[in-house]
Amino acid sequence: MATIRDIARVTGVSCTTVSNVIHGKDNRVSADTIEKINTAIKELGYIPNMSARSLVSNSSKVIGFVNHVITRKDSNFMEDPFHSASIGAIEQALRENGYYLMLRTIETSEELLAFLRNWNVDGLFFTGIFKDHFFDVLSNLHIPIVLIDSYTNQSSLCNVGLEDFKGSYNITKYLTGRGHRRIAFASPDIKDGGVLQERFLGYKAALTEANIPFDKSLVFVQEMDVASCRLVSEDICRHPDITAVVATADVMAAGIMTGLRERGKRIPDDISVVGFDDISLCQMVTPPLTTVHQDINLKGRLAVNMMLQLLEGNEAEEDHLILPTSLVERESVRSLLT
Repeated sequence: MATIRDIARVTGVSCTTVSNVIHGKDNRVSADTIEKINTAIKELGYIPNMSARSLVSNSSKVIGFVNHVITRKDSNFMEDPFHSASIGAIEQALRENGYYLMLRTIETSEELLAFLRNWNVDGLFFTGIFKDHFFDVLSNLHIPIVLIDSYTNQSSLCNVGLEDFKGSYNITKYLTGRGHRRIAFASPDIKDGGVLQERFLGYKAALTEANIPFDKSLVFVQEMDVASCRLVSEDICRHPDITAVVATADVMAAGIMTGLRERGKRIPDDISVVGFDDISLCQMVTPPLTTVHQDINLKGRLAVNMMLQLLEGNEAEEDHLILPTSLVERESVRSLLT
């Protein structure tokens, strides 16, 4: 592998001059010398040491993505295609701007502080944040931070969120408008002050508007892996009066559909199912899934735009964004109206 010394030998200049050009400190170097050095860098295939560059520039060009959504030990955060798509959008936008993304799941505030001691990251994205001790620690960090889908309502921190309440309300209303009254709600653990609580409240609000009493026995809480979705399907089948299911994520809706079919249920003839997010999986399942659409790519790019403004030492032009949702009607819902 080529070194700075090799480039200096080929170009006939000092190692210090080569180093200055590599690190952008070339105001005292002639244009001809800069061109000669850059040509040698390309021809020799020189790869700069990013650790060394970060010491010089005080920037690692690395942005951390901290996942605080804690799943079961036998599953992982990235199994959900929504998270994969979201992180992919952020990585692409960062890459286009010369930054690298580091992904890490961190459970405790102690782990967060240890992470920051060991890695020189320029900024941090956080997802899965609630008002707790972990949040108290991160809110006091002196580093650019952008939250994603947070309901902590911290004015000093940037956040890109979604119409979670409205999206869930609209799709539940869509079901009640087609004659469904026994509507189940399927979700992972619903914590106070989070995305899932907002979607749960939207579901309840649509029932109230339709004069349908809320029945807590129709709320099924499980994880989104295949085995858990099968358990939800079993529970739903114990309630033969259920005609529709609202799932808080498309991947959970797809898992429930599979479990219901395994138990002889036809979708949507016997039971209707809807999801949330509108990931590509929605058009791959049979029947295609009616769901709530959100623009995952736009959310990622807006989060990166906020981060870039903070990295430049500026305040974000818009530091709290709530993106719209829309209902996408496909073939997983049956109307009960005659």
